[in-house]
Amino acid sequence: MILVALIAVPLIAALLAGIAGRVGPAAPRWIAVAGLVLELGLVGWLWTGAAVAPDGAWLAQFEAPWVPRFGITFLLAADGLSLVLVALTALLGLAAVAGSWSEVTERSGFFHFNVMATLTGAVGVFLALDLFLFFFFWEVMLIPMYLLIVIWGHGNRAYSGLKFFLFTQASSLLMLAAIVALALIHQQQMGAPSFSYFDLQTLSVNPLAAMLLMLGFFLAFAVKLPAVPFHTWLPDAHTDAPTAGSVILAGVLLKTGAYGMIRFLVPLFPEAATAFTPVALTLGVTSILYGGVVAFAQTDFKRLVAYTSVSHMGFVLLGVFAWNTLALQGVVMQMVAHGLSTGALFMIAGALQERLHTREMDRMGGLWSVAPRLSALGLFFAVASLGLPGLANFVGEFLVLLGTYSVSVTATACAAAGLVVAAIYSLWLVQRSFHGRPPAGRTMADAGVRETLALGALAVLLLGLGLLPAAVLDVSAPALAGLLATVPESGTVAGP
Repeated sequence: MILVALIAVPLIAALLAGIAGRVGPAAPRWIAVAGLVLELGLVGWLWTGAAVAPDGAWLAQFEAPWVPRFGITFLLAADGLSLVLVALTALLGLAAVAGSWSEVTERSGFFHFNVMATLTGAVGVFLALDLFLFFFFWEVMLIPMYLLIVIWGHGNRAYSGLKFFLFTQASSLLMLAAIVALALIHQQQMGAPSFSYFDLQTLSVNPLAAMLLMLGFFLAFAVKLPAVPFHTWLPDAHTDAPTAGSVILAGVLLKTGAYGMIRFLVPLFPEAATAFTPVALTLGVTSILYGGVVAFAQTDFKRLVAYTSVSHMGFVLLGVFAWNTLALQGVVMQMVAHGLSTGALFMIAGALQERLHTREMDRMGGLWSVAPRLSALGLFFAVASLGLPGLANFVGEFLVLLGTYSVSVTATACAAAGLVVAAIYSLWLVQRSFHGRPPAGRTMADAGVRETLALGALAVLLLGLGLLPAAVLDVSAPALAGLLATVPESGTVAGP
């Protein structure tokens, strides 16, 4: 029942926050915080046994009939991989609420309802092992995030929200078609339809059908990741979303695409995924280099950070299709590190916009002299983003490159060039925003206690995981070992 509780807690908090909005703007915030703290407590309970679990063992499972006629069950399960991502969801949920504490004062109840509803969908995605249930939670994330963008966003928010909705919805329908096709194939082979992950792994699908079904999953996950050329919704959505929306979008929702590839795409279609590996590696390298180069060309602080997500998640795509122990460990660490560092940078972008009423870096400069705490935190997260040794981002990217080397030397070398590009755009961001001479007469409030504590906690986590990565790697290792036992390591594949 603890898995049901992990979904129920943020859902109940969402409903209570929506009702509490009638009282005033403060009550929904505290309800959201309380719900997320309780969620972390439940995660902590499971976490204690995750590192010592046998390979592939599920820490908890729950199953109840839902629509038996069509083979649909309410099937939940958690292993170390899903547990890490649920913990990341709760942590970044707290960061999102803290980052929007003073930004959102109107319709606070409905705002926090949508924040918690989005997080509920994400937790469901990380726990669902019935593919119809997985798709249900995948869709649950969509509507509240769309509302966050179009109601509380900035700039051309209606366009950006609609673009996000259409890209995600169109690709999701392809995945739904593939899921239904798998259930029908199960009915044909076994006599009854089933959407269970465990049942669908036993199917025998001819190579052409497997490739087409795999592509249906891949397009949905690649759009959410996002990978070039399916990324064009991301910069607009990030730029115009409120701070909480950007934090959750970058830190949590993008990870659902990566999780889907690890949990469902490769295990359900191992031969098709292996045949597709050269294409996937090419898309991963392209995302790394393209995202980094375009990020350097931006003048908007938030848009620059948005493009860095395309680059960083390219490493995740690379590691998933390298499919070996080192690469998958790197993927897990990269997902966590990217969520923490990029979420923090979006919080800083929101704080600067709230104070300066602009995100244009040409109108910043010299912030260090008027806001040293905020500037120092900005420097820390910028160098974390570029992969400074000793921080978690470096561990993730290094392990991905190390694992990819045994699959494709060329892809590894090209991806490594992305680290140089990351150093350039990260230091360029710091130089233009925080250094130089401030405009005459500029005054600006520095980071307050709430902002300093929230950003400081994320900084401590990045430093701690950079120095002691086993805290995450040991927890996810049994789950990854189980996946690799089901689908053997890819070995050397003819790649780019």
